[in-house]
Amino acid sequence: MTFRYSLQTNNGLARLGSFSTPHGSIKLPGFAPVGTQATVKTLTPEEVRNLGADLILANTYHLYLRPGSERIARLGGLHEFMGWDGPILTDSGGFQVFSLNDLREIDDDGVTFRSHLDGSKHKFTPEKVMEIQAQLGADIIMAFDECPPPLDRAYNEQALARTHAWAVRCAKHQQRRDQALFGIVQGGIFTDLRQHSARFLSDLDLPGYAIGGLAVGETKSQMYATLDDVMPHLPSDRPRYLMGVGAPDDIVESVARGVDLFDCVLPTRIARNGAIFTKQGRLNLRNARFADEPGPLEQGCDCYTCQRFSRAYIHHLIRAKEMLGFRLTTLHNLRFLEQLMDSIRTHIAAASYMEFRSDFLRTYLGTEPHSLEPSRPVDR
Repeated sequence: MTFRYSLQTNNGLARLGSFSTPHGSIKLPGFAPVGTQATVKTLTPEEVRNLGADLILANTYHLYLRPGSERIARLGGLHEFMGWDGPILTDSGGFQVFSLNDLREIDDDGVTFRSHLDGSKHKFTPEKVMEIQAQLGADIIMAFDECPPPLDRAYNEQALARTHAWAVRCAKHQQRRDQALFGIVQGGIFTDLRQHSARFLSDLDLPGYAIGGLAVGETKSQMYATLDDVMPHLPSDRPRYLMGVGAPDDIVESVARGVDLFDCVLPTRIARNGAIFTKQGRLNLRNARFADEPGPLEQGCDCYTCQRFSRAYIHHLIRAKEMLGFRLTTLHNLRFLEQLMDSIRTHIAAASYMEFRSDFLRTYLGTEPHSLEPSRPVDR
């Protein structure tokens, strides 16, 4: 299978394109809802598709532990197992493993860890991660990487050496050619490490590249500056995927810097806590002021929730902890992001993305966008 990135046009650094996979084409820039346990929480695959999503992300670590990647393979792979016929991306499990802290041990061969479910002992190596992702059968798979704290220079230097060595081993031991292997750029907020990582991984000639280790403790300005550092050193003919980023303002700013693809648990997680995205920013529907509001969550939104229900009703459902309330807020938040991606693609095609960026951020945040001039603070 040949994976192909097609660039249609640029508007500044923003790119309009697509990425072809065995299960269909992904429109770029695009946002992938997260289905950690082979499901986007509270929604059916048909609902996710109707929201406008092309791609779903599933989690290697969690599916390996339960129900097991071998079982999923016997049952036809992830597409058959979860009833989704579009493209799927699986992460490597690296972020989850390294989040276990005192439950894991790292060496140059891989990571030994104890399951958060039952305490059983396991080891992830690059070869093992390639085997698991082959069994899961996703269209896009990720190289095993180490995700260190973004501000620790010494740790990042050590982790980057492992990430690069592990990427080489992943490429060597990839088992299926109908899966596109993406490398993951690491290096914290340090310009030289990030640029070295981008160049090293580019030399591996992989089908796509991800930027990991951001939105994990650094400031927004540091994240944007890191993207400014990295983008010129990634191939222009491959997709660029910013992992774990899903705040609307971050998406708009990152597209302006050349990012093509995003995923994040944020829209579904805040939905289950009663919060929603609107063009004027985030709202918490638990607040008492919504108890008597008859209008939709957002005027002009075409989602099922806004077309049929009031803020007052959804406030009631959330306060009563009714499952329907969580479903309705999830539908709205994901549709909000998919509508945002539609608008982004439309404005790139019309060569008006910079104006859209300014208008959106002024309304959403009440501020002007960050500068696109790369910054070089002395402490970076």
